[in-house]
Amino acid sequence: MTPNPQASPLFAGKYARGPDRPRRQISVLSFVMAEHNELIDHSQEEPELERDPEPRRVGSQGGEDLLNNIDPNYNEEEEERKYFRRKRLGVIKNVIAVSFANMLMYSVYLGLLQMQFILHYDSTYREVKYSNIHLKDIDKKVLMGINVAPIISLLYTPVLIRFFGTKWVIYLATGIYALFVSTNYWERYYTLVPAATAIGTIIVPLWASLGNYITRMGQKYCEFVHYKEHQDKPEQLAKGKAHQYIITFQCIFYAFFQFSFVWAELPFEFFIKGHLKNYKHTLYNVKSCGTYQKGMIAGLNSTILDQLPKSMDLIIVESVLMGVAFSAMLIVLLLCGSAYRPTEEIDLRSIGWGNIFQLPFKHMRDYRLRLLTPFFIYGGFELLFFLTGYTLSYGVCALGLEAFGRILMTFGVSAAVGSLLTMPLERMRHGSTLLVTTALHLFLIVALFAWAPRPRDPAQQIVVYAVAALWGLGSGFNSTGLSILLGTTYEDKNRQDFIFTIAQWWKTIAIFITYLWTTYVSSMKVKLSVLLVCLLVALLCYLLLKHKVIHQQRPRLPHLPRPRRRNRGYRYFADEQSDTDSEDTDGDGEDNADGEWEEPNARERRMREK
Repeated sequence: MTPNPQASPLFAGKYARGPDRPRRQISVLSFVMAEHNELIDHSQEEPELERDPEPRRVGSQGGEDLLNNIDPNYNEEEEERKYFRRKRLGVIKNVIAVSFANMLMYSVYLGLLQMQFILHYDSTYREVKYSNIHLKDIDKKVLMGINVAPIISLLYTPVLIRFFGTKWVIYLATGIYALFVSTNYWERYYTLVPAATAIGTIIVPLWASLGNYITRMGQKYCEFVHYKEHQDKPEQLAKGKAHQYIITFQCIFYAFFQFSFVWAELPFEFFIKGHLKNYKHTLYNVKSCGTYQKGMIAGLNSTILDQLPKSMDLIIVESVLMGVAFSAMLIVLLLCGSAYRPTEEIDLRSIGWGNIFQLPFKHMRDYRLRLLTPFFIYGGFELLFFLTGYTLSYGVCALGLEAFGRILMTFGVSAAVGSLLTMPLERMRHGSTLLVTTALHLFLIVALFAWAPRPRDPAQQIVVYAVAALWGLGSGFNSTGLSILLGTTYEDKNRQDFIFTIAQWWKTIAIFITYLWTTYVSSMKVKLSVLLVCLLVALLCYLLLKHKVIHQQRPRLPHLPRPRRRNRGYRYFADEQSDTDSEDTDGDGEDNADGEWEEPNARERRMREK
């Protein structure tokens, strides 16, 4: 027979359960002993136990209502304003952090490449330091790995970005650049060439992720500024509302990047330059410069170092560069936030890896991308031509290796100024920077056709630096203007990684062609001719693009598959939808004018309005 706990003496008195007393848990063993063992004396008063305080009940008459405990000075609108202000400051922090980290990373990368190539060029250094290996052959293989590997990057870049996420691709690329720096401690074929090939494979994913990241930051900042207008769907913005923020953030990012050409010259200016011989020795056999040049610098002396740098000094310099590269990794890891919400990243991956692989190729059917392709190619041409062609065949040939760092620093400062000047130009007239770039570079290319500076003549340094400054100004306009144009034209967050992948892939194709002509094409006039033709074709295609846009010709965008929603697991919540056009409905939607999936009812309403 089961004993009745209410009838037991243990539950009598103060422990009896009443309407205002909570139930106390008594062990089964104590209850059984109380019922069947007479040795227990119930007459003794049990010690009083400490009871938990009565919980506050909502609606009690004693004024203990939790809703009444809210601070009377609480202002919901003010707290909401402060919350979105913190969100905006977080976006600004992300932009500055990723821009600064990218500047540090490329400063280390470019500075290390320049230092190593100058040291490896000297025949005495190669003989004394590494007599048993062919350093010049290794340098050729390193350049081949950096310039040839990106050709196949279009096949895996979108998959890589969607799999890891935008931020983590940037972090992975930063780590690979740091790995390349670390391999220079032990310069061998099996260390330098694989690391250089890894850099070549990650270049396109890195720059596609950076372009996508900065564009998304501009859109998110706009969401946090206009949060009152988009309370229900804060991720949906009116077309063109985020343009001013995208322009601002892209200009800031590229201004930071252009300064990497300045900081990259610090190892040269403070370390390598003190070991160089005078320009009268290094350029003694040079007979012509500029437009008459055959190769980079025909006749450059094979011994350019006055004294060999100490091994310990090289280790110290490389350790400093390694520390800076590691700092860039930490900045990306700790200070950069995600570009997408967790549910958005799930939606981006859930369309299927086969579709992700195909969509970059399908986006090439858009006439806007096809007509911008010559500008993408010219962007790769003009940067590599200045770094290799003009700097060596015009600048160094006339002023000596001592001026190499100052020429590139002039270019970097001017390009940074050009990126900042893009901001007012784009706000006054959208797309005007590409026209300014075309006019400026067209004038400079024609001038370079006719200019052949005299070897070993420092009196021409004003002209050399002026051309470098003007070229840098145009290069800043070009790179920043193209990125702004892509970010403002393709506002759909589901397409941006595909668009920036295509743009950066075409630039790497141009870099590969430039690598080939430095190897197989020696005449400077041929290089300038290719540059001029590409610039004119880019101008004509851009004017045709403006004509089609003005006449509102409909672009052909591929259909984006609907995200395959799986409402299982802790990472996805149904109340945090990231796309309104992908909700589960009974009908089969169709593509709208922008190639996005559209509900049948919405399509009918739009047709009736027309």
